[in-house]
Amino acid sequence: MNELQTILSDTVTRLFTDRLTQEIRESAEKGQWPAALWQAVEEGGLTLPQIPERRGGGGGSWEDAQIVVSAAGRFAVPLPIAETMVAAWFLSECGLDVPSGPLTVAPVHPGDALDLAREGSGWRLSGTATRVPWGRAARHIVVATGGAVALVSADTAAVEADVNLALEPRDTLRWRSAPAIAAAPAESLPADAVALYGALVRSAQMAGGLESLLSQTVKYVGERKQFGRPIGGFQAIQHQLALLAGHTAAAGIAAASAFRAADRGDAAFEIAVAKVRTGEAAGLGAGIAHQCHGAIGFTYEHSLHFVTRRLWSWRAEFGAESRWAGELGRRAARRGADALWPSIVAP
Repeated sequence: MNELQTILSDTVTRLFTDRLTQEIRESAEKGQWPAALWQAVEEGGLTLPQIPERRGGGGGSWEDAQIVVSAAGRFAVPLPIAETMVAAWFLSECGLDVPSGPLTVAPVHPGDALDLAREGSGWRLSGTATRVPWGRAARHIVVATGGAVALVSADTAAVEADVNLALEPRDTLRWRSAPAIAAAPAESLPADAVALYGALVRSAQMAGGLESLLSQTVKYVGERKQFGRPIGGFQAIQHQLALLAGHTAAAGIAAASAFRAADRGDAAFEIAVAKVRTGEAAGLGAGIAHQCHGAIGFTYEHSLHFVTRRLWSWRAEFGAESRWAGELGRRAARRGADALWPSIVAP
């Protein structure tokens, strides 16, 4: 990290350490929006780090964004920080202004049919989007469909509330000829932009979550005693910690590579690799952490499950490992056998 990124990392870590409590996480799971925490995050410029200054952002890069998203995963932050970053970037790339407040993107499932049609000098949106992250909490929805991007006010949608395993909102939104605030062609975005950049930010969140699992587990096995000594001194536990540390490191490297590629341009290959590797690490890492903690890790009063439930949920969102592994396989087949090794070792 450069000096500015180090400052950003220190800032976001200090903010979440000071402001995010277990009570806030628990109340968020009961449906209470953590308004004060969101205000502190937004006022700190942490929701738009990679957005140009002329659009109201921090003028940084996707590598800067990774620092914030990873910290959000590490602290199990109950806010749509990652979704806001992706939605804002879509707007910025298409020449549209970025509004304040929490944002999200739609549709997140390829089978969802949304129709964005021009009507006079404006645009209108119709259709249904399922499992939209933070749909009921967002102030605006950024819709990418039919080769265009549109900004739509959240109050134009009929909301059917739902949650994921981590009790984060995953809502069904229905529009019936709802007016769009603004719209523009999405020529600068890939056709599967929502899936790609959704997978990108989920990979960083999972990498951050794994860091939290490792930290909590190392601390616990150093304190929990059995047969007169800490269980961390037993070889079997040490072996499991080594596995967890390896998965955590591999996930972090894969996510970092994807964010660097996003700054360069076409990051489809790196994003697919990152989502596969962090997803695998999330499943294996959560299992190791709970095994080391024993039954205590499943109690609601313990902090471990706030991370593991998110890892299990994020693993499946914006395409599970099987989807992105298939994409990597198709990509390799199209390029031919002679190109496989060069594509793996290319910087």
